Amino acid sequence: MHPLDIDQLRTLVAITESGSFTRAAEAVHKTQSAVSMQMKRLEERIGREIFAKAGRGVRLTDDGERLLDYARRIVRLQTECLATFDEGDLAGRVRLGLPDDYADRYLPEILGRFARTHPRAEVTVVCEPTDMLADRIADGDIDLAIVTEAKGRRNIETIRTEALLWVTSSRHAVHTEQPVPLALGRPDCNWRRAAIETLERGGRQSRILFVSWNSTAVGAAVLAGLAVSVLPESALRPGMRVLGPQDGFAALPACRIGLMRHRTGEPNPLADILAGQIRQCLDNLGLAAE
Repeated sequence: MHPLDIDQLRTLVAITESGSFTRAAEAVHKTQSAVSMQMKRLEERIGREIFAKAGRGVRLTDDGERLLDYARRIVRLQTECLATFDEGDLAGRVRLGLPDDYADRYLPEILGRFARTHPRAEVTVVCEPTDMLADRIADGDIDLAIVTEAKGRRNIETIRTEALLWVTSSRHAVHTEQPVPLALGRPDCNWRRAAIETLERGGRQSRILFVSWNSTAVGAAVLAGLAVSVLPESALRPGMRVLGPQDGFAALPACRIGLMRHRTGEPNPLADILAGQIRQCLDNLGLAAE
C-alpha cells in the first residue's frame, strides 16, 4: 500500500480552511488546475470521493470529513516535528489572543513553557472577548487565539471541554433572592445567553446587576456576595460555591475551548510550535482547586 502524499493532505486542509480551490491554490502556491489534480489523485489513492457538488461549489463528503481530520493531524505533526529540531535558533514574534477568563488560568503554564524552549522569541498577548479575537484572526492582527466555541463560528479546533457552572459566594446567600441578581458578560457573551436561557426554561426570574467582559471584575461581584455568575470549572476561585439543581439552578451546556489560527499560506514556525504547546498545556492542566 502506497503512503499518503502529505503535500496533497496539506492542500486538502488549505481548501477547507480557505473555502475554495482558488484561494487554496494561492495559499499553497500552486495553480488551480494543480490543486484540482492533487485532489483527484488523493481520491484515487483512498478509493473514495472527497468532494461532492453543492450548488456552484463543492462540499466535503462524509469520507472527506474523516480524511480531513487525519490530514490536519498529520500536517500538524510534521510541522511540529520539523520545527522542534530548529527551535533552539528561532527568533521573532508570535501574537496570541485569549479572553482574560482563560488568561488567568492558562497563560502562566503556556508562557512559562514557551519562554523556556524559545528564549529569543517575543510573545505579544491580547486579552479580549472571543468575538473580537475572531475578528483579529480574520484580519491577521494575531496569529493564534484561544476562544470559546459557539455555533456558526468556523475553523476552530477544540482543545478542551469543561463544565460551565453556576457560582456564588460561599459566605453569602444571594442565590436565594428573587429575582436572582446576575453578574455576567456583555449581551453577545455566549455564557450570558446560556445562563439567561437556562433560568428562563426553569421559570426562575433574574435581573442583570453587573456587566463586564473582565472576569476579575465579575468574580469580584460574586465574591462580594452581590450576584450569581457562571464560570468554567477551571476558573473557580477560593471563596466561591458551585450551585446546582438542589439550589434551583439547572445544569448549563458544556464550555468548549478552541484554538483559532490565522492562515496566510506562509510558514510560521513560532506559531506552529506555540499552538502545539497550547494543546499540550490545556490537555495536561487539571481543574482549579476549590
